Amino acid sequence: MKMGRKILLLFIILCNFLLNACLYTVIDKQKVVMPSKDINEYDTATFAGGCFWCIEAIFSELKGVKDVKSGYIGGTTKNPTYNEVCTGKTGHTEAVQIIFDNSAISYENLLEIFWQVHDPTTLNKQGADEGTQYRSAIFYHNENQKNIVENFKNKLVENKIFDGEIVTEITKATNFYAAEIYHQNYYLLNNFKPYCSLVIKPKLDKFKKQFKEKLK
Repeated sequence: MKMGRKILLLFIILCNFLLNACLYTVIDKQKVVMPSKDINEYDTATFAGGCFWCIEAIFSELKGVKDVKSGYIGGTTKNPTYNEVCTGKTGHTEAVQIIFDNSAISYENLLEIFWQVHDPTTLNKQGADEGTQYRSAIFYHNENQKNIVENFKNKLVENKIFDGEIVTEITKATNFYAAEIYHQNYYLLNNFKPYCSLVIKPKLDKFKKQFKEKLK
């Protein structure tokens, strides 16, 4: 009986040791993956290029991008809803706000991708989506971003990269209103739906082939 109790006690001690070892391992792993910067130390970019589901899915794949949020910007109505924006009467456009680490990916890199993943020559239209809420636009957050955007656009024009005239609106960022929760991570959560498989996936696949070295 005494021998049995000793064995049981040793077993309990061993279990506690293993449990603590596992916990410390998990904690150590958590410390490794914790971000090295506070979110306020990252930079922000705001782009509009048609349906925000497409743009969000693309920029979410990039190394150095910490967060991508779909929303509305450029209008006059406060706290607009999706249905209100769809009427085209609020003045807003569907857009994405990108939080990124400038030491991992530059604003110029993001612009390069933005120009290539949508058509900046179609006024208030991207594919089958039409209306001012689908316009091409860049909302700069400071004078440095403004200068970078304008210089980038001028180079595209000088080198005749696009056949048509670039109609992308370049405007100072105003209030950005996050879209309803069901719009966030839309492709990730709804890739089985027809719009995702027929419209977003081909664009996403093409983007991944072009910029595979920049993917997470």
